[in-house]
Amino acid sequence: MMEELHSLDPRRQELLEARFTGVGVAKGSGQNESSNQSLCSVGSLSDKELETPEKKSNDQRTRKRKGDPFDNQGKGGGRGHKISDYFEFAGGSGTGTSPARGIPPVAWSSPQHSLSNPPVAVQQGSPSSISSVNADHSHSSCSHKPAPTHTQHQATQSELTMEKLAALESSKSSDLEKKEGRIDDLLRVNCDLRRQIDEQQKMLERCKERLNKCVTMSKKLLIEKSKQEKIACREKSMQDRLRLGHFTTVRHGASFTEQWTDGYAFQNLVKQQERVNGQREDIERQRKLLLKKKPPNASQTPPPSLEPNKRKNKSNGAENEMLSLAEYHEQEEIFKLRLGHLKKEEAEIQVELERLERVRNLHIRELKRIHNEDNSQFKDHPTLNDRYLLLHLLGRGGFSEVYKAFDLTEQRYVAVKIHQLNKNWRDEKKENYHKHACREYRIHKELDHPRIVKLYDYFSLDTDSFCTVLEYCEGNDLDFYLKQHKLMSEKEARSIIMQVVNALKYLNEIRPPIIHYDLKPGNILLVNGTACGEIKITDFGLSKIMDDDNYGVDGMELTSQGAGTYWYLPPECFVVGKEPPKISNKVDVWSVGVIFYQCLYGKKPFGHNQSQQDILQENTILKATEVQFPPKPGVSPEAKAFIRRCLVYRKEDRIDVHQLASDPYLLPHIRKSVAATGNSSMAVASTSSSSNSSASN
Repeated sequence: MMEELHSLDPRRQELLEARFTGVGVAKGSGQNESSNQSLCSVGSLSDKELETPEKKSNDQRTRKRKGDPFDNQGKGGGRGHKISDYFEFAGGSGTGTSPARGIPPVAWSSPQHSLSNPPVAVQQGSPSSISSVNADHSHSSCSHKPAPTHTQHQATQSELTMEKLAALESSKSSDLEKKEGRIDDLLRVNCDLRRQIDEQQKMLERCKERLNKCVTMSKKLLIEKSKQEKIACREKSMQDRLRLGHFTTVRHGASFTEQWTDGYAFQNLVKQQERVNGQREDIERQRKLLLKKKPPNASQTPPPSLEPNKRKNKSNGAENEMLSLAEYHEQEEIFKLRLGHLKKEEAEIQVELERLERVRNLHIRELKRIHNEDNSQFKDHPTLNDRYLLLHLLGRGGFSEVYKAFDLTEQRYVAVKIHQLNKNWRDEKKENYHKHACREYRIHKELDHPRIVKLYDYFSLDTDSFCTVLEYCEGNDLDFYLKQHKLMSEKEARSIIMQVVNALKYLNEIRPPIIHYDLKPGNILLVNGTACGEIKITDFGLSKIMDDDNYGVDGMELTSQGAGTYWYLPPECFVVGKEPPKISNKVDVWSVGVIFYQCLYGKKPFGHNQSQQDILQENTILKATEVQFPPKPGVSPEAKAFIRRCLVYRKEDRIDVHQLASDPYLLPHIRKSVAATGNSSMAVASTSSSSNSSASN
């Protein structure tokens, strides 16, 4: 056996001794598995061939099988390890690099084994074996020399000292204490905030309860006030029934009709008028008799010293006596004074009669309102939509009722318009009416201008009724004012027209523009009830939206021909042809001219005493080619020119809303300059007349 070993090549013998020496180191170190693995994997393939069973004796194989379990474990570990394990142990030395490159074999073991076992490895390994191992490493392309073991372990373990560790522990503990203190502070703040939230919640609940009590009390007071007002209105109406008149039901065959009967105030005025008429007739008769007694001339007057010749001629049973000229003039003067007094008294009676007629109109309107309110299903102060408390009826139209209401949420008075559909209508007709109302709501909801009534809300009550909530105005409309006062001054009418034109300008500046189409005195509300205050436009039920789909260069088609108020519509709305007529915002310009004319003269320029049916049948508006102005009352030439510009027959020649807004008559500075020019012309005329008079003198 020994002879076979000596017969080997010296270099291979050294390698074999080095391998056995490595096994001895592994056995001597006890648990150094990594060292054993590295030493077992150093040799070349020819060296490993020496360990095959064919080249080893049975004693060696037996000794191998009976070896120490640490040796078996080392060998097994050497055979079982993968290349990836070496990469991980080497600290990621790079792809394709063997574990022996760059790291000495002693460094592959664990740090504990490396600190305790390197001297053993050095003692058991001979110098020749160590040199053979180094040569084998160089043969295996290990380019780096093994570094000292203590240097490697100092790089990994000696940077953290006990002082630094204590400092870190103290800093961490202080940070932890600060964080815990901050957490405690936040928890206390959170508890305080939760307590405040609970208190605020309780306070909110108390405020809600108090608010509900206030709302309940407000409702109670408003209902009580409304009931008192209703009682007062009915008492006043009953008193006015005797004074102003009332409706009586009269039977005509099988039908009953209501007939108006005047009260004692009108009857007294009629009696006074009859008395004045009787006295006037008596005076006229006496004046005729006086004319018969008038002396023929002054020369035939008897002298004052002589007794007057009295000739008594009986003709038709009357005695005629000649009067002197002085007596005649005296009697004539008395008759004139009596006639003047009767004329003055008659004028006073006429003024009182007009005043009573205005009061009677209010009385009739109040009687109708009370009758409609008593027959309404909303007369008992219901609260609609849990928000609007109905107080009393303002008016009633064809399919709607307007109530004065109180908004419990916003704490303001509003006007609630209740639309009620006829239950006998077909579903299609109901749907069309509802669609029309929704369209009006969508148009009106987007408008925001001080001269336009605001629309606040829209909601449904049931399948046959819905409501719109509007801004409430205390005063009446312009139509009611004109019925009461007939007309107004030019300054008041101009102020109203300026505000209306301002609203129309806004409607045409928004996108898409809007044509009101139903502009009339009934849709112009007087906020204060007088002609010298603010106005607001309402009722956009017939409005037209001039969007790009419907509006062209020549206007938009009038799809609702026949609707509207005929006295205030232009001629193009009455043209009948194969295609519907084209309209534009010039429709509203015509309406402005008609309203201004009516305010100044107390009557409509076209079809004043005609009904809508008569206007349609007689083509009154189609024949209205030129407007005529009565001589009284006096109106300035500028106002007449403005009305003529608005009432131009052909729509192509008529001004539009933008031109109307910049009209000289409506501009204040232009108005002043025109007035100044008029005054200067009057001054020039007066100076010229005075110079002429002086020349004649």
